[in-house]
Amino acid sequence: MSFSGMVKEELSRHIGTGRHCKIAELAAIFTFCGSLGTGSDGKFFLRIQTENEALARKSFTLLQKTFNIETDVSNSRTDCFRRGNLSCISVTDQALIKEILDSLKLEISGISGGMPFVSNSIVYQRDCCKRAFVRGAFLCAGSISDPRKGYHFEIVCPSQEIGVQLQEIVRSFHIDAKIVLRKKSYVFYVKEGAQIVDMLAIMEANVALMDLENIRILKEMRNSVNRKVNCETANINKTVNAAVKQIEDIRLLEEKVGLESLSEGLEEIARLRLQYPEATLKELGLMLNPQVGKSGVNHRLRKLSLLADDLRENKEELL
Repeated sequence: MSFSGMVKEELSRHIGTGRHCKIAELAAIFTFCGSLGTGSDGKFFLRIQTENEALARKSFTLLQKTFNIETDVSNSRTDCFRRGNLSCISVTDQALIKEILDSLKLEISGISGGMPFVSNSIVYQRDCCKRAFVRGAFLCAGSISDPRKGYHFEIVCPSQEIGVQLQEIVRSFHIDAKIVLRKKSYVFYVKEGAQIVDMLAIMEANVALMDLENIRILKEMRNSVNRKVNCETANINKTVNAAVKQIEDIRLLEEKVGLESLSEGLEEIARLRLQYPEATLKELGLMLNPQVGKSGVNHRLRKLSLLADDLRENKEELL
């Protein structure tokens, strides 16, 4: 099962304790997966359609617990024109449909029926209800990438207004969510790992949150180790390249003028560098008598390099 599927499976088992939270989550489910239509008999029906069986079960349970429904909800499946099963939950009792729409503060985007949307923010006025609303929205139309590969959380919204509504709810928890138009859909998304952890906390997906945090810690440790290794490798390469250049300069001086013609300090460091080509500046300084610090060793080696460069320039002028 994908990480996104695991999150949804966990959320599908979470049933809010308060009726107000159940109403908020149902409002989100009807907003993202619901529709109001007219049957062949001219009567209205309120429907939830989803390919997620866990969401279908939860929707059925929420309707029963919130409105004390026993037999007025039908649950059917069809695989017509689809690879997987499409679960359909329908409410046909006209009085019950009105009660659900009124309780959930749902309005319909069309004269003869269509997609419901929450018309009054009183549905998610409390923080717990905001959490329930976001949870319902994610169950219907959300996805989260595998955190081992990257960080991306999104919910596909039926309209820009619903996307902005969801964005305002999430921003009340200090999460900077964005909305982007993708083809004909408005996509609410979060990309930072820390904020995705916060989104899981909002939805109360605590098991998934711990899994994500563990993955983040491992990734950060690996990244930290890689940075240190890369830094050390770069430093080693830099040291080796510098030592090779120093030895070339000293060999040139030895060949052209002889090391004995140099001052005592320069001759001593030149012979030590030839004898210990892999030694660091600090190690070379400790071998000198008296001992010299890294900056002093570097100063002497730079003077040797300048002398060698002068010899090269004179040779070029003669040519």
